[in-house]
Amino acid sequence: MEPPASSSDTTGTGARSPRGATRAGARSPGESARSGARSSVIDSIRGCGLKGMKIDKEELRMRLMMPKYLRIAMRNSIRFQDPNSGLEKGQLSVAETAGEAEPPQPPECPIVVFINSKSGGRHGHELKLRLHQLIAEEQVFDLKDVKPHEFVQYGLGCLEKLASTGDKCAEETRKRIRVMVAGGDGTVGWVLGCLGELNSQGRDPVPPVGIIPLGTGNDLSRSFGWGGSFPFAWKSAVKRALDKASNGRIGRLDSWDLTMSMPFGEKIEPPYSLKPTEDCCLDEGLEIEGQRPEKASCFRGVFYNYYSIGMDAQVAYGFHHLRNEKPYLAQGPIANKLIYSGYTCTQGWFFTPCTSQPSLRGLKNILRIHIKKINCSEWEQIRVPSSVRAIVALNLQNYASGRNPWGNLKPEYLEKRGFVEAHPDDGLLEIFGLKQGWHASFVMVELISAKHIAQAAAIRFEFRGGEWENAFMQMDGEPWRQPLSKDFSTFVEIKRVPFQSVMIHGD
Repeated sequence: MEPPASSSDTTGTGARSPRGATRAGARSPGESARSGARSSVIDSIRGCGLKGMKIDKEELRMRLMMPKYLRIAMRNSIRFQDPNSGLEKGQLSVAETAGEAEPPQPPECPIVVFINSKSGGRHGHELKLRLHQLIAEEQVFDLKDVKPHEFVQYGLGCLEKLASTGDKCAEETRKRIRVMVAGGDGTVGWVLGCLGELNSQGRDPVPPVGIIPLGTGNDLSRSFGWGGSFPFAWKSAVKRALDKASNGRIGRLDSWDLTMSMPFGEKIEPPYSLKPTEDCCLDEGLEIEGQRPEKASCFRGVFYNYYSIGMDAQVAYGFHHLRNEKPYLAQGPIANKLIYSGYTCTQGWFFTPCTSQPSLRGLKNILRIHIKKINCSEWEQIRVPSSVRAIVALNLQNYASGRNPWGNLKPEYLEKRGFVEAHPDDGLLEIFGLKQGWHASFVMVELISAKHIAQAAAIRFEFRGGEWENAFMQMDGEPWRQPLSKDFSTFVEIKRVPFQSVMIHGD
């Protein structure tokens, strides 16, 4: 099997239209609504594991399982957190092949699996045991025991060390290795972020990633054809997923670097994906109006799906706190969605007039937006619609459990607005707005599209408090409450990461 494509290769999705081309046969709003209503049913049918030819278990193991000496070497390197630990075990290859005519051969497509055993309700633990039956136990990593960065630094480092000593089996295994992630979008993003470090370290190739969806929304999984839910016939589905991962076509995914600068002294509880940093240089090509504080607190993180501000983030923040306080209420994806929908109705998005509380008025009162368009170095300010109470910068075509709020827009409309067809690897974010809850509800069932604002290659959001004391934000489903100052602005700047993530298509 050929090693994964390099960053200069095509996405593997077939002949793609050039940037700026539109999709033929764009759906009407009625067709979009019918498609949205069918999506969950189709996901369930596809997940039943009844489609396609029978996959032989032993043949699959032969294609995926690494030689024993490599598995042990990687395990020891990760356990002792030293890639050189595997070199001491290299002589196992000699003992293992004593009396054999040929040395160990690399598998056709070696696969390692990261599993969040706490995801997917009761299925997480059972899935782990099933994976042990299909591939070697040493190739399955429970995230509570082995973190993705440990695998990158020590596991892959061990293969690279062995390859540098002339071990051809280790060299080919390193080139061919692929990764599966069993978890939700947050887990997948965690693994992608750690694998992305290989780019900055010059350690090619970066293993491509496939997904076994165990989360609630699973929008990354949907976007690359792995489905939106954990299948009913999950034992056969896991075997089929590993088979797809071994020969699936390769795609690309943009990731986005988010930098936030806020006045020093403000207290926040940032999400896991947002880390404090000393380096917080905003783009100097855009002058900042007004005074800046003497000291600032800075945070940086990466997202793959979306960043949002406003009522949707406020609802997500309340839901997460409710789930943490009363975990017995959320026992799986369906329960989570029911609670989330009910919680939305209590937050004033539907029933509280905007004029009754300053905190529920439109975002234009606290927000200014500047963007850079594709192939343009100049910042441009864009108007914040007065009716908008939530703004989303979206990378994928799936949002909020498979919805497409940007819509499949007609060629005439795209040309009129200066937009292009959206793709997850096009270097652009789609910025749209949601009004009151009724508008958001119609958008989520795809009866209408969201309020289209812009497409951007870079974005700067500037927040100033006034009557608002807090704003709510979220990044790939991780929400937080952001305090706002009346005297100094808080800035959020988003730019594309230079290297794309490598994904395996499951369709």
